[in-house]
Amino acid sequence: MLVAFFTLLNTAFLKAQIQKPDEQNISQERYFEINKNIDIFNSLLRELDMFYVDSINIKKTVKEGINSMLAGLDPYTEYYDEQELEEFNTLTKGEYAGIGSSIIYKDGKVVFTEPFEGKPAAKAGVKAGDIILEIDGRDMTKTNKVEGENYGKALTEFVSSNLKGQPGTTISVKVERFGYKKPLTLKIEREKIIMDPVPYYGIVGKSIGYINLNSFTGKSAYEVKNAFQELKKQGITSLIFDLRGNGGGVMEDAIQIVNMFTPKGKVVLTTKGKLKQWDRTYRTTVEPIDADIPLVVLVNRGSASASEIVAGSLQDMDRAVLIGERTFGKGLVQSPRELPYGNSFKVTTSKYYIPSGRCVQAIDYSHRNADGSVGRIPDSLTTVFYTEAGRPVRDGGGVSPDVALPEEKIVTISYYLEKQFIIFDWVTEWVSKHKNIASPAEFSITDADYEDFKKFVKSKDFEYDRMSEKSLNSLKEVMEFEGYMNTASEEFKALETKLKPNLDRDLDNFKNDIISHLNSEIIKRYYYQKGQFIIALKNDKGLEKALEILDNPNQYKELLSPSSSKETSMK
Repeated sequence: MLVAFFTLLNTAFLKAQIQKPDEQNISQERYFEINKNIDIFNSLLRELDMFYVDSINIKKTVKEGINSMLAGLDPYTEYYDEQELEEFNTLTKGEYAGIGSSIIYKDGKVVFTEPFEGKPAAKAGVKAGDIILEIDGRDMTKTNKVEGENYGKALTEFVSSNLKGQPGTTISVKVERFGYKKPLTLKIEREKIIMDPVPYYGIVGKSIGYINLNSFTGKSAYEVKNAFQELKKQGITSLIFDLRGNGGGVMEDAIQIVNMFTPKGKVVLTTKGKLKQWDRTYRTTVEPIDADIPLVVLVNRGSASASEIVAGSLQDMDRAVLIGERTFGKGLVQSPRELPYGNSFKVTTSKYYIPSGRCVQAIDYSHRNADGSVGRIPDSLTTVFYTEAGRPVRDGGGVSPDVALPEEKIVTISYYLEKQFIIFDWVTEWVSKHKNIASPAEFSITDADYEDFKKFVKSKDFEYDRMSEKSLNSLKEVMEFEGYMNTASEEFKALETKLKPNLDRDLDNFKNDIISHLNSEIIKRYYYQKGQFIIALKNDKGLEKALEILDNPNQYKELLSPSSSKETSMK
């Protein structure tokens, strides 16, 4: 770990030496500063280890030091130890060897939450809600490695490492299942699990194709191509490409996807860094599959990085209408660098610029919203660029859609019902009593089911945070401080009565939203992710707007014309 830290510093020195070889005096001064600070850190660590009153976890201490050092640069330059590197590679490659199911730490145990369709766990009969007791006779209900607040994470990682292994090997998993008096033992043969970056595609509306892409792995472009070609065989005349919530990934796949809809030889993006070797121009290299099909791209504040390359490039080329929210605002490129002893880090090496010349990176990436997205940047701080047709677009943080949709608000009580696993646990019980359900397009729980759910919630120690109640308490303090409580006490009491948490009232007021969450969780248990998409798209505002625009060729053309100079809002 210490060697890894020194290697990071030496890497910084090497970069400094090669960035401007003609400035030897600056390089020598920088070399001295780097070595001086390495000596200081080395001495400090040895002194702490020798004299500090308690034993020091060297690995943890140095790792925290490395993370703090990198955190002062940007949010995307990150260090990975051996275990974290394996997880990072899983995300970027979209594959691993295991049984194909997600797990969570819940009520002191690790629980299966979503066996993936067609994967070993699902084929072996694993159900969401199964509590993992043993793997090959080894107790999975406790670990002695970590105590306190990190225990849940440590136990989950412990179970996960035992579920993963060489493809073709078989493990015996003992689980506790609701409704069964005795534990069940399931034999599961591990496989090479390839995560599907296209969880759902199909036809919506009148001959309109829909493709959802949830990540950019090394196989994303291939899967999008296959889905698009299959939809074309089915006779689609236009396409909706959904990048909402897609946090990005492999840049090369983003370029290939843009190439599917744009002519050969088009500049998709350029990168510019401190070192000349990072300056590159990326163009489309093959003939497109379809350069004319009307195209809508759905985006939101969770669409980042490679998603912004696709959305922004297609916008700059006037090739697609963008609908949704302003995107995340990540215009930085990272490159992996190897470190000793199986460690690694990814370092920001350049910024990227899409065809109009703008960079989508937030002007100040150190200040973001709670969800990580960039706040609204005043036009006075941004620069105007132009699409190929002459439409004005701006830099300064993310890609602004051509048609802006209102931000979807999360109902507080629904959020906490999900977070505290109330919905998950009720659905687990409900599923145990229902062998089959109707199709995703037709299914919904009954009023009797919802009444049963309400009773279930009341039987639990359920608490939910109320922003209105917190704001009300703050208002009360201000009113008392400024002396308004005496003259407005009656009005305040009336407001307090209306805003006071009331579980019965809120379960009724937000019934439709809660039922939507319940239906989604139930359908996932029977029809997996594809079923979830089918029900989610039934009431999707973004999809509705996309269908409206694609069904109106004149509106579609108008949005892509230079006269459409202002962002259109959905009424």
